[in-house]
Amino acid sequence: MKKLSYIAILLGSATLLPSCQDQLDLQPISQTVVGGDGTGTAGSSITNAATAEAALAGCYAIFKTSSAEYYVMDYYIMADGRSDNSYAGADNAAWFEVDEFRILSTNAVAARDWRYLYNHIASANSIIANVPKVTDASLSADRKAQMVGEAKFIRARAYFDLVRLYGDIPLVVDELPTITSSNVAEIYGQLYPASSTADAVYTQIIKDLDEAATVVPKTGPDKMTVTPGAVYTLLAKVHATKKDWEKVKANTDKVIGLGYALLPNFEELWDGKHENSAEAIFELNFTDWATGGNWGTGMFYGTDWKKFNTPSNDLVKAYDDEKDVVRKASTIFTADVSGKWSDKYWPLTKFPFAYKMRNGDGSQNIIMYRLADVLLLKAEALNETGDLAGAKTLLNQVRTRAKLAPNTSADQPSLRLAIEKERRLELAFEGQRWYDLVRTGRAIPAMQTVKDGNGNSLNYSLNEAKLLLPIPQGEIDKNENLKQNLGY
Repeated sequence: MKKLSYIAILLGSATLLPSCQDQLDLQPISQTVVGGDGTGTAGSSITNAATAEAALAGCYAIFKTSSAEYYVMDYYIMADGRSDNSYAGADNAAWFEVDEFRILSTNAVAARDWRYLYNHIASANSIIANVPKVTDASLSADRKAQMVGEAKFIRARAYFDLVRLYGDIPLVVDELPTITSSNVAEIYGQLYPASSTADAVYTQIIKDLDEAATVVPKTGPDKMTVTPGAVYTLLAKVHATKKDWEKVKANTDKVIGLGYALLPNFEELWDGKHENSAEAIFELNFTDWATGGNWGTGMFYGTDWKKFNTPSNDLVKAYDDEKDVVRKASTIFTADVSGKWSDKYWPLTKFPFAYKMRNGDGSQNIIMYRLADVLLLKAEALNETGDLAGAKTLLNQVRTRAKLAPNTSADQPSLRLAIEKERRLELAFEGQRWYDLVRTGRAIPAMQTVKDGNGNSLNYSLNEAKLLLPIPQGEIDKNENLKQNLGY
């Protein structure tokens, strides 16, 4: 009866979509938005070179438009706000739940990020399924292969976030036909799939990336083009999560061999004057509000209202203990906000803000992948496979730019922690810290030691179950095949 009820609701809502879609939100994640005439899938509009290119441009645009709330905001709070780098900040109860590990299955942020990422996957799926079918002679076989490779990277990147956030999740790699009364029962299991294991998701991610690496464009008009460097960087990150250190080394070597270079000054990464630089590997390009401006800046920086991702006392102490003046100045901005709001962690006379996004006119780019990250990933892989000297060479290359003395760790455990700390100080507020802690098994011990500015423990109630977000209850209500994560 439950299955029949879902089918009835689905068919009943079909005549209302898309005009009432926001209110009903009944569309399954495995189905892309129906075509403009209501008779086909999203991909059915891909019929020639022009529409294929438009579909790919639309898939890239999702980073800046329909899923922008994730890519310019939530991505950073999920990775830094959940970690010891920052507090949730602002005044949003859903984010306080995330920050303090009190999250419920009805949490609004967990629900929207699930939708945003599956929305991006659906867009990529339509390209992967339909571009190869285009017979327009002006769309060459090489270009079709490039486009499919770019879409596979975007799909893999979204699945990498999903599997790290939620664990076992539905794995949807096909675009389904239009839902009708005659086929809905037959394809119900595809419309509402059960979760695949995290290992199966990682296998698909690696498959997509391996297939994309050899066909994506070698270069693009800017760094918001999927190139081999972006693919190999993501592969390195995936293999680091799986602790396959030989493959981490192989993929980081491929990135390094492509000729990227550290900018001479750390501040140049964030000053808005050196965008699409030699260090950037994959970068979201923003120009103005009319084309999807970067409004994330206003979520993290500014004194007009209390912002998100307030830097933690623990992070500030880490910079100060390391005497890391260079990176601290580019990462954390302080201002006197007396009388504007209250805060339980910081005095208002010297209140900190995340500073890497700071241009308020919507034009600041977001660097998703850059060379320093790759160098430190390779250093980690070298240390884990016994090459301490090689690891320290790369670690010190990053430290030198920050005007810090070379690292002198004498053994693998101490060098492991040194690399972890370097990644923290180098990549703070770039969406890395929480995932680094989880993949190295350090999340629980690291969070148990976090203190406020007066040396008092924050007593985070974190356990193994809380390392993952809950599967959104609204998705379980729609899909009887989903199972909730343990602890929720």
